[in-house]
Amino acid sequence: MSLLAHRIRGFRLVDLVALGVLVLLILGVYLAKTVAGRERAEIAAADRQIDAEKTRIRLLQAEVAHLEQPARIERLSETYLGLGPVSIKHEATPDALPAIALDPAPPSARPAAAAPAAPGAGALR
Repeated sequence: MSLLAHRIRGFRLVDLVALGVLVLLILGVYLAKTVAGRERAEIAAADRQIDAEKTRIRLLQAEVAHLEQPARIERLSETYLGLGPVSIKHEATPDALPAIALDPAPPSARPAAAAPAAPGAGALR
């Protein structure tokens, strides 16, 4: 009697091995589908997050475009900083820039000279 023809409780050994392999294949397919479904859910969540981030980026770009409007910046600079357009007598040509750079700053723009410190004033006793 060969091993393939050997019977256990009325079933051939080959039939029992084939049934075991079939059960293992069914479990393997089930586990693979479960893992694939979980990964599909994770991918869908990442896609939703990417879409939300793209929407947020578009909103931020629109906000930056609004905040960088030259008319708005000009209005704010006039209102809060007291700045205005440069008058014609303050404009300079590129040829005049070296002469302007060599002129000393007006006295009101210079920092006040620091008084010399008394000798030993900084020493710890």
